Amino acid sequence: MASIPYMSRPVVFAGGVSTRRAGSPSFALVLGGTLLYLGVIVLLPLGLLLASAARQSFADLWRAAASARVLAAYQLSFSAAAAAALVNALFGLIVAWVLVRYQFIGRRLLDALVDLPFALPTAVAGIALTALFAPHGWLGAPLAALGVKVAFTPLGITVALVFIGLPFVVRSVQPVLEDLDTIYEDAATSLGASRWQIFARVIFPEIAPALLSGFALAFARGLGEYGSVIFIAGNMPMHTEIAPLLIVSKLEQYDYQGATAIAVVMLCISFMMLLGINLLQWLRSRRLSGAEAGAD
Repeated sequence: MASIPYMSRPVVFAGGVSTRRAGSPSFALVLGGTLLYLGVIVLLPLGLLLASAARQSFADLWRAAASARVLAAYQLSFSAAAAAALVNALFGLIVAWVLVRYQFIGRRLLDALVDLPFALPTAVAGIALTALFAPHGWLGAPLAALGVKVAFTPLGITVALVFIGLPFVVRSVQPVLEDLDTIYEDAATSLGASRWQIFARVIFPEIAPALLSGFALAFARGLGEYGSVIFIAGNMPMHTEIAPLLIVSKLEQYDYQGATAIAVVMLCISFMMLLGINLLQWLRSRRLSGAEAGAD
């Protein structure tokens, strides 16, 4: 029996024409399923949160979301998440580079270890980090002798967020490095460019969007992290109390209005920051597309 070739055919929908392979689901069906899934899983819970906040007066929301203790928790959560994401952006890039560009014994094991924070329960990670960096821990004791205290300080919170955020950067950058053709690097080398110039002008522009995406994912994960932080933080109000812990504390006290107010503020600030990062990525890709069109 003759085989039937796998052919493509154009599908017309609102906004333009799309090429769809024969036998694949229709655009309307796939789009409808996607919107339904996102609506139920993402938009519905967030909408109910905003609706719950809308039932409160502005004065009550402001009183619950802008007290000195809550503002200190905001500051700690955002600063620690940003610092951890920056550290992960640097060292995640280095780890991805080593995994892609070098062959060595134990490379596959190292590659698998990168995903360990994904599989490890966050509470287990928090207990392990606390035991490691406690004043009498394996690393905490020598650091304490040098006058550096990690556990039960904002530094300890940042360390925990670095631990859980590293895989996001590595897994965002690694595929881009694997797909990057080395022919451009060889051409730059033949023209006399140094290694730093090759990285800065040839490699980094290609991996920058992926690196920025990894930073955004690590920042978002760190901002909402709870399990791995509460053990190493010490949870001292105005000093080492993060916003997610404050939300949980208010829920345990049946202060649903206060918890909702804090959650809405965290949601709005996180959304604006992620929107800004995605806007920067879009502007950069548009500028690069314009530069390539001009070169052609």
